[in-house]
Amino acid sequence: MGVSAGRVSLWAVSLAAVLTLAACGRDAEPDAPAETTGATPATTSTEAVESPTLQAIQRRGRLNCGVHQGLVGFAYTDNRGQWRGFDADFCRGLAAAIFGDPNAVRFVPLTAENRFEALQDGRIDVLWRNTSWTMERDTGGQLSFAGINYYDGQGFLVRRSLDLASAAELNGARVCVQSGSTSALNAEDYFRSRGIEYEAVVMPTEEAARQAYGREDCDAFSADISALAAARTTLSDPAQHVLLPEVISKEPLGPVTRRGDEQWTAIVRWTLNALILAEEYGVTRANVDEQVEGARDPRVRRLLGAEGEFGQRLGLPATWAADAVGAVGNYGEIFERNLGAQSPLDLARGLNAQWNARPDGLIYGLPVR
Repeated sequence: MGVSAGRVSLWAVSLAAVLTLAACGRDAEPDAPAETTGATPATTSTEAVESPTLQAIQRRGRLNCGVHQGLVGFAYTDNRGQWRGFDADFCRGLAAAIFGDPNAVRFVPLTAENRFEALQDGRIDVLWRNTSWTMERDTGGQLSFAGINYYDGQGFLVRRSLDLASAAELNGARVCVQSGSTSALNAEDYFRSRGIEYEAVVMPTEEAARQAYGREDCDAFSADISALAAARTTLSDPAQHVLLPEVISKEPLGPVTRRGDEQWTAIVRWTLNALILAEEYGVTRANVDEQVEGARDPRVRRLLGAEGEFGQRLGLPATWAADAVGAVGNYGEIFERNLGAQSPLDLARGLNAQWNARPDGLIYGLPVR
């Protein structure tokens, strides 16, 4: 359909009026800045929001990382006094992402009861100590969970001589649990929901609960299955102790930061994701330098800083992810070295296998793009 001359004329007059008014406005306020309605959207800006925590770490020259006081496989000191373990390696990977140096970290051993206080009062920058992400902790207003690096569940360790096939047979048993953790509540829920009578032997620390079980002050020890596997290796005759088949809770474990510094939480989150993605993409401690130079996969190039400005978004060097992987290896390497076949625990990947592995698990790296 054609447009009449009258409509064209009316449109031209209206347009001229609008342009005239706009010109008058500019003449009246020649120095007025362009109107803005808020901050530049995060999807288009590469400028990192300043993180007070990161700035404090950089001034200090090291990361303060809260870890377990001593849990084989996760965080413990070897015979030379060096910190080792799954969580300790993630602390080193984070230090490498920030400084390019995995040794720029101070390990702060913490109990279950004082771990959150140490985070809130600034003694540590991040808590990487087998801590379960729960609704109560997440909505309390003081903590931010940056991700999940280990999927666990609570179980029961018993002496083989008891000849038990199930936790349901623990009627009247004494069960050692640790205070200040979710273990006591989970055990109470399990037994109460089944009408099973038991006696909780509550100890102040995991080590104390482990020792009480070793002295036979209780018939069973209930904690995260990974912690029970670690505890079994410390007993005089590990073969005489067995894990019962029940898994009575979901325990998603991961790093925790202080609420209120979202940029710092993002740095922790994306360093964890980088280590997970590195395993998925086949980037290892041994080949990371080669991949930085010659990778053709755009996902790998973005991850390692060969394309994009993702380090800048975090306030870190472009090589932040490559530095982390080069320091401690990818997620799979960290797991095997500390918890898997290369370790005394010899734990199967299970739920902690990659999402696309066979058999598959729950470990899933968020995309860098």
